[in-house]
Amino acid sequence: MSGTEPAADGRPRCPWGLSTDDYLAYHDTEWGRPVHGDDALFERLCLEAFQSGLSWLTILRRREGFRSAFAGFSIPAVAKFTGTDRERLLADTGIIRNRAKIDATLANAEVLAGWSPGELDDLIWSYAPDPASRPAPRTLGDVPAVTPESTALAKELKKRSIRFVGPTTAYALMQACGLVDDHLADCVARGGR
Repeated sequence: MSGTEPAADGRPRCPWGLSTDDYLAYHDTEWGRPVHGDDALFERLCLEAFQSGLSWLTILRRREGFRSAFAGFSIPAVAKFTGTDRERLLADTGIIRNRAKIDATLANAEVLAGWSPGELDDLIWSYAPDPASRPAPRTLGDVPAVTPESTALAKELKKRSIRFVGPTTAYALMQACGLVDDHLADCVARGGR
């Protein structure tokens, strides 16, 4: 399994971040950095669900289209979307036009609109494992796809009527939002460097 590899600047990176400039920028400046705020976490939750079964690069390159289509992922705004909005989304070539994923996003916004401010942030971050309990991965083979924490988070979200988030999607969310730092041990971006 691969360890870090040098980028064009000679500095070591996680190998997945080297395939395109889009990935490199995302790897270096966003992935694994702490994300807080209900709307920001709702966006990541939605995008991870849309990514299911697809390449993250597909989602990354359409992220601005998603933001435009879903009112900047404002929970109150998306919760007010109507059937007309749903049909608009199903016809929007700037996003992934998957009916089940669109319906889940709209339903999730309706559920989350009833939560207290900060409740989504508090819930998600309550599943962050103690960093001291996790050794830094040395290779991609050391990075899990699912953890007990992601399984528990997915179960809790499902219990609270949040759709389209299984343990793998929950773990991808945890990685992307900095609940865990899965940059490889020698990666220049590990620890938000």
